[in-house]
Amino acid sequence: MSTKKVWFITGASKGLGLILTKKLLTEGYLVAATSRSKQSLIKEIGEATESFLPLEMNLNDNANVKKAINEVVNYFGSIDVVVNNAGYSQIGTLEELSEKEVETNFKVNVFGSLNVIRNAAPILRNQKSGHIFNISSIGGFVGNFAGFGIYCSTKFAVAGFTEALAEEMKPFGVHTTLVYPGYFRTNFLSSGSIQTPAKPIDDYQSAREMENAHLNDINGNQPNDPEKGADVLIKLSEQKQPPVHFFMGEDAYQYANLKLNVIQEALKENQPLGTSTGF
Repeated sequence: MSTKKVWFITGASKGLGLILTKKLLTEGYLVAATSRSKQSLIKEIGEATESFLPLEMNLNDNANVKKAINEVVNYFGSIDVVVNNAGYSQIGTLEELSEKEVETNFKVNVFGSLNVIRNAAPILRNQKSGHIFNISSIGGFVGNFAGFGIYCSTKFAVAGFTEALAEEMKPFGVHTTLVYPGYFRTNFLSSGSIQTPAKPIDDYQSAREMENAHLNDINGNQPNDPEKGADVLIKLSEQKQPPVHFFMGEDAYQYANLKLNVIQEALKENQPLGTSTGF
């Protein structure tokens, strides 16, 4: 059996997940890739081989996730790197989006990743090694995009539980990295991937402008190359002490620094009042 690491990647039938899967296979790694449709994986990559295992998995079904992870261990003998990549963007203001639209976005982006972590953690913990990548977004650090509050809040949630996960897994020699990508030129903003509100409200002009900018201007013109993004994730997996927080893309750095400056300024301006609560 190859001494290369075994990767488990969700949302691998398109976008960054697909590119990462193909690159890993080219470099000799063992890869288990999941999607809602096994056939979509076979169409893009091929049938199962000694180094590739395509799996149909329902992220929202904990028992189904557990079954898939057990299949990977039975097939390859272990799991070394987990990439929680599956997710989608739900556009819409807080008032516009229905309870169902909000709930569905959280089920995929948040609870789906938690299902994977819950079932992969025992394997990594028992083998005392491994690496978990949770793919957030720069929108999981900066949330001031009109019409993207729910999507950003799912990615803020990913950031929050990943910080805790890093501390929980550290004693077992398992690394955890929270990735905040900027805009990458994939189909993430394309029709069929991104969801718009079922019942938009005309008054929200700023939200519509932000929505149109993403769908019509940013889509297809994103500044970051997903091939290079996949290279970066592989390099991070090879580091002895990988970071917990990793911003990916010049635009991610720009947005993050703007947010940090705002926070620093708010702390400074409001310190007398903010620290006046002690006994």
